[in-house]
Amino acid sequence: MKNLFSVEGKVAIVTGGSRGIGEMIAAGYLANGAKVYISSRKAAVCDATAARLSKTYGGECISLPADMSNLAGIEGFTAAFKEREDHLDILVNNAGVAWGAPLEEFPEVGWDKVMDTNVKGVFFLTQKLLPLLEKNAHTETPSHVVNIGSVDGIKTPVFDNFSYGPSKAAVHHLTRVLAAHLIKRNIIVNGIAPGPFPTSMLSAGVGGGGDAENTDWTSVSESNPRGRVGTAEDIAGLAIFLSSRASGFTVGDVITCDGGSVVS
Repeated sequence: MKNLFSVEGKVAIVTGGSRGIGEMIAAGYLANGAKVYISSRKAAVCDATAARLSKTYGGECISLPADMSNLAGIEGFTAAFKEREDHLDILVNNAGVAWGAPLEEFPEVGWDKVMDTNVKGVFFLTQKLLPLLEKNAHTETPSHVVNIGSVDGIKTPVFDNFSYGPSKAAVHHLTRVLAAHLIKRNIIVNGIAPGPFPTSMLSAGVGGGGDAENTDWTSVSESNPRGRVGTAEDIAGLAIFLSSRASGFTVGDVITCDGGSVVS
């Protein structure tokens, strides 16, 4: 029982792992003994985060910059990963973008960019990595895929980001579809629907200009039933649960991590 939540020695990928929720999850894995690969579209930021996390947690965090919104980027990332590893234990599909504009002015590029990154990227990266996810997967030691959705895919978003909520709703259902297909291949797929976390994406939405560290989160905290925004421990703890023996009989679920905002 004491090893229920162990991810020690596991090989993990966290897309969009250079900042925000992805960085929080990557840090949680590293702190608990996993080897972590992170991706981001911005190579310099990705490299810096990997170096910082490796130093902070004394683990091995490797930067593999890539654009997950198109097949070329996904295939390039997969090829680079295969040069370094022969298997994959944990895949966290976290890379995501948003686009805000009034309804009458919402552009096609804002629709396509969000859908391509948030939905298409999740499907095709999982597809391309299936052989590595299956390599060491067995009935008692399955591989894990964790898709990061959003409470905006469950309830109506408060912002004018008309493609974001539908994209995350698609991620939630894609999670169930993939879970049904992959469970017999010893790959367990689940999802997380985060609520308010102190990220650059949310900072931009609440007037902080994308500067998460210097944003005043007071109003966001006061509007949440828990009276605060999420922490690294909140999201990393749930990701670790969904990547370990503790979730061995939990399949195709999407768990909210939102301080109670959806149920309230």
